[in-house]
Amino acid sequence: MSIPLPMPKRVPETGLYYHYKHDPTGTVNNYAYEVVGVGFHTEDNCRPGERHFLVYRPLYESREYRFSKYGGIPCFYSRPLAMWMGEVEKDGQVVPRFQKITDPKVIRKLKRIRNKMYP
Repeated sequence: MSIPLPMPKRVPETGLYYHYKHDPTGTVNNYAYEVVGVGFHTEDNCRPGERHFLVYRPLYESREYRFSKYGGIPCFYSRPLAMWMGEVEKDGQVVPRFQKITDPKVIRKLKRIRNKMYP
């Protein structure tokens, strides 16, 4: 009988997010990502804080995106969930590492980009 994997306490909603490095004066999709889901480490002896991963993909042409497109196999980013949910210091202020995008106009633009990138 297998033991179910423990669920993380906090999980972000699926959807579109900006990384804290996003430049609002740049293109709408710079440092924009789509959260796909949560990954679970399959080994019991993983490092502390790395049992759960967030699985996401870029909405700009990264090298991983190009590998997906031309290599013929879907590629995703993964990051320890605790790191995704964490905060960083930027310009002397503490901000979330990733911020959910809530502006409907921006979401529509990013979904059009996503649909072209990931048909």
